[in-house]
Amino acid sequence: MKHLVVPAVVLALLAGSCGSRASKGAITEEMAFEGVSNYCHEAVDWSVAEENPSLMELSMGEETDTEYQVVFRSYTGALTYFHVDKASGVTRMEEYVPFLDIRNEAGTIDLYDYLEKKAE
Repeated sequence: MKHLVVPAVVLALLAGSCGSRASKGAITEEMAFEGVSNYCHEAVDWSVAEENPSLMELSMGEETDTEYQVVFRSYTGALTYFHVDKASGVTRMEEYVPFLDIRNEAGTIDLYDYLEKKAE
C-alpha cells in the first residue's frame, strides 16, 4: 500500500504545479504597479503627455489585506482604479469621472499577462 500512496502524492504535487500561476507566488506592491503600468502603456495613447508629463499619472492607492489599489489619472481628469488581488493577480478595473460623479465597472485583467509581456 505504501507504494501506491507515494506516487499518488507525487502526481498530485506535480499536477498542481504544472502551468499554475499560483506557483509564481503572491503579488507584491512592485508587481502590481509594474503590471498596471504595462497595461496602461499598452491600452492608452501616452503621446498627449509627451510635452507635459503631469497630464497623466500612475500612483499607488490604498492597500488592504487582500488587494493593492493602483490609480491611473488620464489627461481628461478621469480616474481608473485597478484593484489587484494579492493572491491571484486578478485585477478589477473601475472608472471614475470626478466632474460628473460617475463610477463604472470597466472589466478585469490578469495582471500576470502584463508582467509577462514586459519580460518577452
